[in-house]
Amino acid sequence: MSVVPVNILMAPGEKAATLTVTNHGTGNTAIQIRAYAWSQKGDEDQLTASDDVVVSPPLATLAPGADQVVRLILRKTPQGREATYRILLDQIPPPSEPGVVHIVLRLSIPIFAQPQTRATQNVQYHIEIDAGQMVLIGVNDGLRHDAIRDIELTASDGRKLKAAPGSSPYILSGDTRRWNIAAQAPLPLPSETLRLTGHSDAGAVEEQVRVVAPQ
Repeated sequence: MSVVPVNILMAPGEKAATLTVTNHGTGNTAIQIRAYAWSQKGDEDQLTASDDVVVSPPLATLAPGADQVVRLILRKTPQGREATYRILLDQIPPPSEPGVVHIVLRLSIPIFAQPQTRATQNVQYHIEIDAGQMVLIGVNDGLRHDAIRDIELTASDGRKLKAAPGSSPYILSGDTRRWNIAAQAPLPLPSETLRLTGHSDAGAVEEQVRVVAPQ
């Protein structure tokens, strides 16, 4: 099963979008699609049931090789800042069979809905050392999300330190993200400065980031 696109951006004033689900299997497959409001807490995504986005159809069965166009309708206009949602697409397992294990898919697709006013991201970074763990913290006080990938920190002794694999790149408007950094002793000292590089939706990231006391 595949889905196109893998993220959805609704421009200012846009009220609807579509995605296409394709069944590449050899048998029928049933799917369920639900929409949630999306926020963040630390490095955890928070999904809350919401009727701001209407999914049509919410249930469908696809024959082998068939496509299903799913329509997403935004019922609530974003005010002042970007609104963020996720849709969860679940493959519904077929009836159980003796001795057969069915593996089903769950896909999580982000939706970014832009407000009428111009919205930009503004992420400020700092580093904390907490219980022997080095953490890069990004605070986005802008009006839209950003996404940072390929995070690398260069210490004063030349060591290259990277974010733990599997971390989500997104930092939503008004939220704070924490990325654990793989580092061995000696850890940087408070007031020390490291060089941060990466790639974000706004372009290349290259700046000096200070180590501060845990807040």
